[in-house]
Amino acid sequence: MDTVDFKEQFPAIADAWALAQGIVDTVREPVLVLDKGLRVITASRSFYSAFKVSPEETHGRLLYALGDGQWDIPKLRVLLEKIIPEHGVMEDYEVEHEFPGLGNRTMWLNARQVFYAGGADATILLGMEDITARRILEREKDDLLRQKDVLLEELQHRIANSLQIIASIIMLKARAVKSKETRLHLQDAHKRVMSVAAVQKQLHASGASGSIEIAPYLSSLCEALASSMIGDTRPVSLKVIGVGGGSATSRQAESLGLIVTELVMNALKHAFPDEKVDGQITVAYEVAGTNWKLSVSDNGVGKPDGVFAQGKSGLGTGIVKALSSQLHAQVETLAGPKGTTVSVTHATFSTKAIHAA
Repeated sequence: MDTVDFKEQFPAIADAWALAQGIVDTVREPVLVLDKGLRVITASRSFYSAFKVSPEETHGRLLYALGDGQWDIPKLRVLLEKIIPEHGVMEDYEVEHEFPGLGNRTMWLNARQVFYAGGADATILLGMEDITARRILEREKDDLLRQKDVLLEELQHRIANSLQIIASIIMLKARAVKSKETRLHLQDAHKRVMSVAAVQKQLHASGASGSIEIAPYLSSLCEALASSMIGDTRPVSLKVIGVGGGSATSRQAESLGLIVTELVMNALKHAFPDEKVDGQITVAYEVAGTNWKLSVSDNGVGKPDGVFAQGKSGLGTGIVKALSSQLHAQVETLAGPKGTTVSVTHATFSTKAIHAA
């Protein structure tokens, strides 16, 4: 089937003009057709409707004179008098202006210079997209996000203060009681409250509302744990090994941080009965695709023969198991003459073992 040429279909100038006007009127966004002197040749029906003007007030008039000069906009002059003559086309050129009777409007202007083979003067097609509502919604969204950040900051500040107050009260009670067993329980509770505070602090520093890079997060957390739990009183070092990067949501990172804190506390409590002997605790985090493995190892007393240690029923063990369950991970403990390793593994994980240096 032969293709009908445009010129053959519309040999009469009047017919071609009718088609062009029909195309302009069909476009939903306001459109102006300007001559080389920037006078209006024609406009779309959407232009008359959007800006509440009539064809009689528009045709043949200089663009800048329309509506008592409401289109005499500096940025529009730059577009039509500099950009279009040099480049011939411009898309999404943003202009904000106060229109009498319409209020403030933000528009994207799309302009194109059209040249004709028959020698007619070039014309400019000027299309307009009103994005005022979109910009208002974006500003409202930005305001809400700023308010959320302020509220989150305040909430985190209150949580940190509350944890410090609770920890102080527990420590005061621990010093006041006469029962050694009760004092040990209160001291243990104090350490756990401080561990939660340390996790919250590191999450806040890492940007708790977004994705958390696990390796730097655990490194910062372990620095805080080493400072608060080890200090200069014991010759025990605490280091972090990260393999393959990996990130997590703030909730997942919080669970991982609490697991690490519990396991580090447990190692300090049980692995080094002689507080004068050098020791090392290693926290390792490995990633393989969507799977990961978190390990906390020590070179402490362990067990005389390499066996899988039986799970304990203490509070710390219960916390680690509960948090691991939330992460859909399994807990495994291996104790031997060279120390103890507790691994928390998500799904099936196969990689080379991490050894404490």
